[in-house]
Order: sequence, then C-alpha cells, then structure tokens
Amino acid sequence: MNYKKHILAFAALLFMTASCSNSSGKQATAPDGMATDKTIEPQVVFDADSAYSYVAAQCAFGERVPNTDAHRRCGDYLAGELRRHGATVTEQHATLTAFDGTKIEARNIIGEYYPDKRQRILLLAHWDCRPWADNDPDAGKRQQPVMGANDGASGVGVLLEIARILSRNEPEMGIDILLTDAEDWGNSGASDDSSWALGTQHWVDNPHRNGYQYPSFGILLDMVGDRNAKFLKEYFSVQSASGVVGKLWTTAAKLGYDNYFIDTRGGAMTDDHVFLIRAGIPCVDIIDQRMDNDTGFCPQWHTSFDTMKHIDRSTLKAVGQTVTTMLFGK
Repeated sequence: MNYKKHILAFAALLFMTASCSNSSGKQATAPDGMATDKTIEPQVVFDADSAYSYVAAQCAFGERVPNTDAHRRCGDYLAGELRRHGATVTEQHATLTAFDGTKIEARNIIGEYYPDKRQRILLLAHWDCRPWADNDPDAGKRQQPVMGANDGASGVGVLLEIARILSRNEPEMGIDILLTDAEDWGNSGASDDSSWALGTQHWVDNPHRNGYQYPSFGILLDMVGDRNAKFLKEYFSVQSASGVVGKLWTTAAKLGYDNYFIDTRGGAMTDDHVFLIRAGIPCVDIIDQRMDNDTGFCPQWHTSFDTMKHIDRSTLKAVGQTVTTMLFGK
C-alpha cells in the first residue's frame, strides 16, 4: 500500500506491553521501561474544551480544500486567532502545482512568540483538507472532499489553544507555530512522496522572512483527536530526534497519558516532518497509528466520516497537556 502517510515498517513493530492509565496513582512506567515518579500536576494547564471549540470552528467553515471560499475564510480566521493571542504573524502565499497539474493558491500561516529568544521550538500542523475521500468504503463518495476534523483540524485546534497559553505564559525558549497548507493534495498511488506536504516544502525552501533561523527542533501534530488514538514512536521521528521523542513520551507517562502515548516503535510516515528533517530540522510526528487497521490509521482516515462526531476532548487533552508540559516544565 502507498498512502499519504504510508507505513513502511509495521512488520518491524516492537509489540511491547504498554502500561495502563495511571489514574490509580500507581508508579508510572516511562518509555524504555524506566520507572518514573507518580503522576505529576502540570504548572500550566491545557484547556481541552477550548481546543475542541477550535476544532469545531474550523469545521464550521466546511471542507478547507485549497482554492475554495471555505479555505480562504478559515485561513483568515486562523491568522486572526494567532494575532489575537499576541503572535507576530506572517502569511506566506504561494501558487503551487499539485501532482495533477492543479494550481493551488496555498497559504502557510506562521505565528512567532517571543522572537527575541535565540533558541526556538517549532510547533506545526496542516490546516487544509483532502479534496477526495478516496479511502471511503462507499465508492460513490470517493470524489467528495474530506471534512478533516481529525486529519488537520485537530492538530490546529491544539496549537491554537497553545497559542492562547503562550499569550499569558513565557517559556524558556521562543516558540514558532506553523500552520501548513497543501499537505493533503497528494498522489496516494505515487512511488515517491514529493506530491505531499507542498506547503511545508515551500516553507523549507523559502523561509517566511529574511534572517529566520531554523528552530532547534519541531513537533508535528497530525490526527490527534480521535477517541481511540494511539501514538506510537514514529520511525523518522526516532531517527532524527530520539531525545525529543523520549522527553515527550516520558512526560506523557508522568501525566498519566501512557494509554495514548504507547511505548512502541511505529511505522515510517510520509508527513510534513519528513521535509523538515531533510532540511536539517529534527522533528517529531505525534500521529495516531493503528495496528488493527489495514490502512495503519483510524477508520475515518480519508473518508467522508472524518467529522466532529469522532473528536474527543480527552485525546486533545492528552496531546495538548503533554506538549504544553514539555514547553513549560512541570
């Protein structure tokens, strides 16, 4: 199979036993089998209700497929929210050519926090929707656009809530939020990955402002809202940023979220992070992977039922609180 975020290495997965949720207050088990302290209370709290509302707000515009009015209006909303939360915002517009020859009017949206800090972390998610539900079980719906509540809006929703947090709390490092466009207009039948993540490829080749220094590392959020999500340690993430992977999964375990962040190696994904890694930016992809589904992803992936019905506040909380706690400490 050759999907957008294709699995290259499921045969090599390490089926390690993951510890259960730590709501009982028992000692947590961190990645690599190391015992940790009991679950910790974060200093900065991530609001899952707020993140959920941001996901719903995006879906309210309709399918955010490039070159549509819904896409344009949602882009205006996202840039406005980053500005409202105090970011220095740059909108990077570009006409990109998709694999099928379509000219895509793409728009990357970048929000910079505490730009005077030299050391920086990049947080990113794609905000566009796939033009076709080509994985839908109903063949009659496979030419319909995907709503992308999980595949797109969930990661953006988490980042908008983190933006709100950053407007009120100063981390040790500067934070850049990159909302990438044209990620999902790719050729699932191609032998290479060049048709995917067009917005990220453009940003790597054309930084959004002169003198911009690449961040120390990046964290990509993709499909982080499904109620049954399982975040395995994605292959390229471990290869490029093993220390960041370890820190994230250890933080999740200490917070009691090791029922979401599974201490297991996952497959290799074609996703935005791959093009950052190739540009020399270590990056971790927090992405839902399913070993019980032949696509490797949740059942609604690239289907007409990737809707708000499947978005769960508890999953948004697990991801958002883990990333927030890593940014700000306990």
